[in-house]
Amino acid sequence: MPTSEQQQLLRKLPQVEEALHHPAIEALLNIFPRGIVVDQTREGIDDIRGQILSGCEVEVDLDAVATVILKRFVKLEKPSLRRVVNASGVIVHTNLGRSPLAETAVAAVNDVARGYSTLEYNVREMKRGSRHDHYESLICTITGAEAAIAVNNNAAAVMMVLQEFARGHETVISRGELVEIGGSFRVPDIMEASGATMVEVGTTNKTHPFDYERAIGERTAMLLKVHPSNYRLTGFVEDVSVKELRGLADAANEHRAPESPEVLVYEDLGSGALVDIQAADLRETTVSEAIAEGADLVSFSCDKLLGGPQAGIVVGTAEAIGRLKKNPLARVLRLDKLTIAALEATLRLYLDENDARKRIPTLAMLSASAEDVSARADVLAEALRKRIPSNDATVSVEPEISRAGGGALPMCDIPTTVVALDLARSSALDCERYLVSEHEPPIVARIKNERLLFDARTLLSDDEALEVAEGVASYFSQLDGKER
Repeated sequence: MPTSEQQQLLRKLPQVEEALHHPAIEALLNIFPRGIVVDQTREGIDDIRGQILSGCEVEVDLDAVATVILKRFVKLEKPSLRRVVNASGVIVHTNLGRSPLAETAVAAVNDVARGYSTLEYNVREMKRGSRHDHYESLICTITGAEAAIAVNNNAAAVMMVLQEFARGHETVISRGELVEIGGSFRVPDIMEASGATMVEVGTTNKTHPFDYERAIGERTAMLLKVHPSNYRLTGFVEDVSVKELRGLADAANEHRAPESPEVLVYEDLGSGALVDIQAADLRETTVSEAIAEGADLVSFSCDKLLGGPQAGIVVGTAEAIGRLKKNPLARVLRLDKLTIAALEATLRLYLDENDARKRIPTLAMLSASAEDVSARADVLAEALRKRIPSNDATVSVEPEISRAGGGALPMCDIPTTVVALDLARSSALDCERYLVSEHEPPIVARIKNERLLFDARTLLSDDEALEVAEGVASYFSQLDGKER
């Protein structure tokens, strides 16, 4: 029940029709359709009503209500999906769109987006072509696979593989690999949705070859290995390699009854490393290694360690991939022309591994030398010192740790250099809120020990370092305005 004070405020709220006659709102009617203005006005008044009932202090006169409505239109016209400066130190940041694209990939997207394209047109033979042709040969060249297909993400790839090869049959998997990946993607749930019967073997920390061997029966269609992209088991642990699974599958297939399915070996690699990331002293199984060990099928993400657009790739034998291309889900989950353009351009960079490390932002950030990261931190620190009086904040350059992020390399500490801001006025939390919610572009940093840290490893250029300095300077400027 509203208090008497709240009831008074509610009675003072203007009606929708009254608010529409305010000069600022009437001006909106010359720009937007009346229906939209009415709806936004009604929703603005409802928002204020909700704040009153929640006990918030709000102004309810006509001018204050008009200001709220005008802010709604500013928000309505402002793009929700826009560029962010990532100073968090998380390289493959899921909330920030994971991997930024290489410049060549961005150019390819722009080129295809502005007009018609050869998406499904073979210009050599002057007839209908396949959208798989734009990336398949590149993937096979890079990984050594016989064939490949790409769908809209790796979760979709896993679903399609299980549905095509294990529906109505059994899939054997270690209990230590029954993972949950971001967004409630759980292996048991995906297995059930695909129509496959899951057979768990081993224990959480130890699974042996004989566990799989005992589980293989006439209904077994697949031995599934799921790479632990976003966690690691350490200590008293043991798992079974793809090479060992290959041997078990071959032995089982030698004595299969004609009506029984062939036992396939499938590895879901998740993170999608195409090259060895040794430059940062990290280690992640590459797609080529999984194929070389004998996997019939390997799936992986394109927007994590691969550094491309959101997509999921399945590589494997020509026969197996041929079946996937004919699966109805292949059309349901297929890539659009913009994603294919970005993927093809990114994959071309991998034809020269050194080129890929330099020009694909994710790889460049992972392998950036301590000297390069430190130099960018110095640029930011100098810019901050020039723009911010010492009585507002203290600026220091310090060693810290970055993370790969995106469910990849979870145990790896990546040495980095951060610029730490120790605020004398206001707080790190308030400054962070301003930089994210009110500054354009939003700047995402991190807080540690009540100080704001800007990680130089994830700043894409010196220009972004200068944007951070400008953002912090504007924060203190607006503080001055509030204080006056």
